[in-house]
Amino acid sequence: MTGPRFSFVPVMDHEIHVTEWGDPTAEPLVMWHGLARTGRDFDEIAEALSDRYFVICPDTIGRGLSTWSQDPEGEYCVEVYAGIAVDLMDHYGMERAAWLGTSLGGLIGMRLASGPHADRLSCLLINDIGPEVPQEAIDRIVTYVTDQPVFARVREAETWLRAVYRPFGPADDAFWRRMARTSVRRLPDGGLTLHYDPQITVQFTASADELTSWDRYARIALPCHVLRGHDSDILPAGIADRMASSGPAPGVTEFDCGHAPNISRPQDIALVRGILADMLGTG
Repeated sequence: MTGPRFSFVPVMDHEIHVTEWGDPTAEPLVMWHGLARTGRDFDEIAEALSDRYFVICPDTIGRGLSTWSQDPEGEYCVEVYAGIAVDLMDHYGMERAAWLGTSLGGLIGMRLASGPHADRLSCLLINDIGPEVPQEAIDRIVTYVTDQPVFARVREAETWLRAVYRPFGPADDAFWRRMARTSVRRLPDGGLTLHYDPQITVQFTASADELTSWDRYARIALPCHVLRGHDSDILPAGIADRMASSGPAPGVTEFDCGHAPNISRPQDIALVRGILADMLGTG
């Protein structure tokens, strides 16, 4: 296992920050984070799986160390994110890659898997999102993402993250310390806030049609599996059941948590490793 390494890749007039793990000649695996998160969320699982895969974990534009958009309504949308993903794969010479996407990352994966770039993915692992997102869940997300907190110390940010992201489920203290360290940025007055552009929520209004995509989902033909938090409001049981019986008819694995399983613990990583091996036919 090697890494992490960090690169800034020019894509579509943006600079995309990418965390890289493993041997670049190994089988490629893309891990894409959720709405207000960064690619560093995958540190534990990416490090573990780098013994078998070359893993890249990009920061979506408007998040982490990637550039912010000057056209939020036009660029903060799944369609543009999918285009950035294809360009990143081209940059790394990935003809085909396995895809693990949490929440927003799952929407991007489904977009790729159901369109003209479907042949670029070898399999799709969707973490706690579906082709339909309940409005109540959207309202909850908009509330906490739009109202960015301000902290005096990183320790305060860690306390806030532990409370707000409690639905992620159990995780080691090291996970939360790293979450805090990679989730904040300094303000001009020296205080701290979260490391994303507050305008990222514009996708819920400017491109709301992307949040209901059963027609696209029905076209997915590659191996697929869904992870779901038992108490998730983003992927309720009814939507997960419909996913399991339509389109790629994926298997569904439930975790005892909400939105979204953090998949950072050794037992969770072992589970994901097995799912990927089964879908890729390397188990």
